[in-house]
Amino acid sequence: GAGMGMTAPVSITAFPAEDGSLQQKVKVSLRIPSQFQDNPPHPSDDSIKIEERQEMTIYSTQFGGYAKEADYVNYAAKLKSALGTEAVYRKDFYFCNGYDPPMKPYGRRNEVWFVKE
Repeated sequence: GAGMGMTAPVSITAFPAEDGSLQQKVKVSLRIPSQFQDNPPHPSDDSIKIEERQEMTIYSTQFGGYAKEADYVNYAAKLKSALGTEAVYRKDFYFCNGYDPPMKPYGRRNEVWFVKE
C-alpha cells in the first residue's frame, strides 16, 4: 500500500538470440528507493520478486530518444563491435536501461550494459 513513485533506471534484462534479436523472455527491474532498502514492502502479486543485484562492473553505451527494441539491439551490436575480442563479458544476457518518464520529449537517456566477467 506504500507509493514509491518512479525510479530510475527502469532496467530490462534482455536475452539475445543467436542472430542478435531479443528472445520473448525479458525481466523488468525497478530500483527500490533508498528509504525502503532496509525493509522493502512485500509485493501482493506473486509474479513480483525482490532481488538484490550483486556488485558488477559493466561496459556501457548511451543513446537518446524514445528507445525501442530495435534501438537496444542496434546499440548492443555497436557496443559488442567496439569491445572487440579482448573484453570478456556475459553473452547470455545484457541490460537495457531507460532513465526518463514517458512524458519527457527531449534529452532522453538510454543505456545498454554488458556485465564484465
